[in-house]
Amino acid sequence: MADPKEEQFLDDVESAEAETYAGAEEEIDDEAAEVDALRAERDDYKDRFMRALADAENARKRAAKDRQEAQAYGGSRIARDLLPVYDNLNRALLAAKEDGSNASTALVEGVELTLKELMNVFDRHGMTRVSPEIGERFDPKLHEAMFEAPVPGTSAGEIIQVSAEGFMLHDRLLRPAQVGVSSTPAK
Repeated sequence: MADPKEEQFLDDVESAEAETYAGAEEEIDDEAAEVDALRAERDDYKDRFMRALADAENARKRAAKDRQEAQAYGGSRIARDLLPVYDNLNRALLAAKEDGSNASTALVEGVELTLKELMNVFDRHGMTRVSPEIGERFDPKLHEAMFEAPVPGTSAGEIIQVSAEGFMLHDRLLRPAQVGVSSTPAK
C-alpha cells in the first residue's frame, strides 16, 4: 500500500501542474485575444488609410478638372460682354457700306480691321461664330427663334432671317443665334 503522505504529495504535484497549465492556457488565450485585437485595429487603420488615399486622389482629380474648366471657361463673362461690341462693329460696317461715299472708305477699312482683330482674339480664346444660313433647319440647341412667320416657298422650321449671330466658347453655347423661323405648314 502506498503511503498517505506519498499520495498527498502526488496529488499536490498534479494539482500544481494543473494550475500551471491552466495559467499558461489563460496567458495564451489573453495573448491570442490581444493579437486578434491588434489585427482588427491594424485592419481598421489600413481601411482608413485607403479611404483617405482615395479621397485625396479624388480631390486632386476634382481640382485638376476645376482648374481646366476655369482656364477654358473663366473668361465667359468678359466674352459675353464683348459680343455687343462685335454686333455694333458689324452694324457700323454695314451702315458705312450702304452709304457708299468715298469719304467713308477709310472708316470702313478701319472698322473691318478692328472687326478682324476682334475675331482673331475670339479665335485665340476658343470662341467661334454660330452663323446660320437662310434656309437651314432651326436647331434649338444653337438658335433662338425671335419670331415665326408664314413665308411662301419655305417649310415649317426653316430659318428665314438671321437677326444676330451666335457664339460658342469651346463646346458651350455663349449666345444663341437669333433667327426668324418659317411657320408655313407642310403641303
